[in-house]
Amino acid sequence: MEPVVETVDLTKTYEGTTVVDKLNLRINEGEIFGFLGPNGAGKTTTILMLLGLTEPTSGVARIGGFNSTREPLKVKRITGYVPEKIGFYEDLSAGYNLAYTARLNDLPDKVIDQKINDALAVVGLSDVLEKRVGEFSRGMKQRLAIADILIKMPKVAFLDEPTSGIDPEGVNQVLDLIGKIAKEQKMTIILCSHQLTQVQRSCNRVGILAKGKLVAEGTVDKLGRDAFAGGKFKVEVQLTEITSRIVERIKQIKGVLKVDTSGDTMVISCTQDLRPQIAREIVAVDGLLVQMKIQSYALEDIYMKYFGEAV
Repeated sequence: MEPVVETVDLTKTYEGTTVVDKLNLRINEGEIFGFLGPNGAGKTTTILMLLGLTEPTSGVARIGGFNSTREPLKVKRITGYVPEKIGFYEDLSAGYNLAYTARLNDLPDKVIDQKINDALAVVGLSDVLEKRVGEFSRGMKQRLAIADILIKMPKVAFLDEPTSGIDPEGVNQVLDLIGKIAKEQKMTIILCSHQLTQVQRSCNRVGILAKGKLVAEGTVDKLGRDAFAGGKFKVEVQLTEITSRIVERIKQIKGVLKVDTSGDTMVISCTQDLRPQIAREIVAVDGLLVQMKIQSYALEDIYMKYFGEAV
């Protein structure tokens, strides 16, 4: 699959200081990619280079196959950007703000009203079409910003702290909305956020940037295994009773590296997810399985480990 977003050795240096250092990214269509890192890690600079708003010192950035440096106008036509500090004309209505975006993107007048109504319906703001944006809450403005993205319908959308300053109910609404758009519209979304639990809930993959370098990239589960389990899968199994016969049968499964027991629980280190094989062996010797799960990892712990190693 050809990536929608790609960087090859992307580098940016300011006055002798390297803020993005040989960054290599590949993000596919319809993915929600979490881009993580502390202030000064190089996230914003990377986004600006991808959008064609600043030139790299070396390396290449592409979106939709277009070179962000050589073809910036083509890149801008297929991208959308919601900054942390959203800018709308607050004295104008929601509908008028969206109409302004539509006209900037050369949408024909005959389709603008329908596009606006459709976008507001998706984000749950149909009843405030004529309401001044200055009267909106922070959460309503964030949803309006997503409606603004839907008017343009880009291939790739960059969302910078899209849940900042929103109450918990509003956060859930925005995250659900982001997931729905990515799935239904096959829109690729790059999500920058400090809210790691939200990133873990929403994103297919994450990339952790520290001092301009991509120190880790992959699914949260993979990063957790790499960081804390040496790349191995760990299957946690609870039984009504653990017998030596059960343990020996599980040890014979191809790919099982180690079996640790404590009380009624086994932790099995494997080269891959072997839950079906483990369950089959337990049943074969009349074991009673209570529950079985792959050991999961918190993104916050993963982030702190990788960031700590990079400092």
